[in-house]
Amino acid sequence: MTEREREFFAGLPRTRGAATALLLDDGARYVIVDPTYKPLWSLPGGVIEDGESPFTACHRECREELGVDVTLDRLLCVDWLPDTHGTGAANIFVFLGHVTAGQTERFRLPPDELAAWRLITSEETAEFLPPAMSRRVRACLTAARDGSTLYLEDGTPV
Repeated sequence: MTEREREFFAGLPRTRGAATALLLDDGARYVIVDPTYKPLWSLPGGVIEDGESPFTACHRECREELGVDVTLDRLLCVDWLPDTHGTGAANIFVFLGHVTAGQTERFRLPPDELAAWRLITSEETAEFLPPAMSRRVRACLTAARDGSTLYLEDGTPV
């Protein structure tokens, strides 16, 4: 790569990324976690590290947060979030996975990061998750049922 090309690419905007998992159990419930550093619950997952793929990041984050390896089936959606808090726009990747009762019994949370986990139904989504995440999860639950993959902006299908 030439110096001019390096300068060009160095000057392009950067977008943050995160990867999360919609982990379904056999009873149509899904896993949420209670972070110690923010007031509302979320899906397991986290920031995509430099040079890491979203799929690999999701696997790593689930292992770090839940203490077990989960199987991820496929991508459910990419949700573009605008810069609303001065942290820059972000792309959130949501992957579908499944957990068994045996796996959930082995969940071990990092106490400095997560206070609790639970399984909830789609009807409980708005009670635990912030509005944009609730929209994203509801869209992903539909995509999981019908086999589609979605593009969202701030939790709303485009």
